[in-house]
Amino acid sequence: MIRTVTLSVTAGLDGSRESRAAAEWAAREAQLLGLPLKLVHVWEPVPAPMAQAPLLGAETRQHWTERSEMGVPPAEGWGRIPREAAEGIRVRHPGLDVFTEQLSGRPAEALADVAKDAELLVLGSRGLSGIGGFLVGSVGLSVVAHAERPIVLVRAGEQAADEHEMDPVGIPSAATTYRPVVLGLDIENPDDELIEFAFAAAYRRGTSLRVVHGWNIPPYYAYGLSVDLELHGSLAAAQTTALTEVLLPWRKKYPDVEVTEESHYGTPAGHLVDVSREASLVVVGKRIRRNPVGAHIGPITHAVLHHSTAPVAVVPHH
Repeated sequence: MIRTVTLSVTAGLDGSRESRAAAEWAAREAQLLGLPLKLVHVWEPVPAPMAQAPLLGAETRQHWTERSEMGVPPAEGWGRIPREAAEGIRVRHPGLDVFTEQLSGRPAEALADVAKDAELLVLGSRGLSGIGGFLVGSVGLSVVAHAERPIVLVRAGEQAADEHEMDPVGIPSAATTYRPVVLGLDIENPDDELIEFAFAAAYRRGTSLRVVHGWNIPPYYAYGLSVDLELHGSLAAAQTTALTEVLLPWRKKYPDVEVTEESHYGTPAGHLVDVSREASLVVVGKRIRRNPVGAHIGPITHAVLHHSTAPVAVVPHH
């Protein structure tokens, strides 16, 4: 008998403000996808040096050490965070199937592992006060670097209304149409999974797709040869044509999705950050690399993760 595995939208939850925002975003996305929502809470056993700290006291030290060795959390109320979060989400999202999972281990490794069985994994990230955007911690960066399923980063304070256009009198509202989905695309190596994710996200939201591509002068011009305005114009036209050709089959597959194409000279990171202010979701790619050493995210995706003011979906691809 073949067992059918039902994917879920999975959210990492630790009780923080940013993880609660991520769980709410994940609940909304699960409803759009018609999938269940899984809330994952990871408890990290106390490190050995901390377990030996004299300030803990003998009884507390023994309690933490014994439970860490057994892989059991030290507090009886450990399950309260996911349980209360699930109860609240069920009230705010009637009909959504919500369940929880509690794990013990290093959060980055545990979350990267649960992502394997998820349609997508949603994580929270603190907003940078003043300039907006994300403060992506080591756990988030590690998961993005090593996971092979789509990861969405949601900043603290993200509300449903933030993803929608203002109402006619300029008041934020979740009842209006979604803002566009933005896709950062490298036409030198276009990936079907990345493009499909962005088109499908726009289609589910009933909104448009804004595709941003960046290009640079070929090296043989950059090193010694001047580039006149006419040549620059011809290069720009060629890039625009190439972008249109890459997207043509996807326009046919998703005829209801209105597409805007933007080809800019220079790195697309700054353009993606700029247009994120008017987006419901920014979609970028990340190449899958098997080398276990270091975080392989890429400079453009890294910049967007840190400075986008909209949720960011990172789609791994080969």
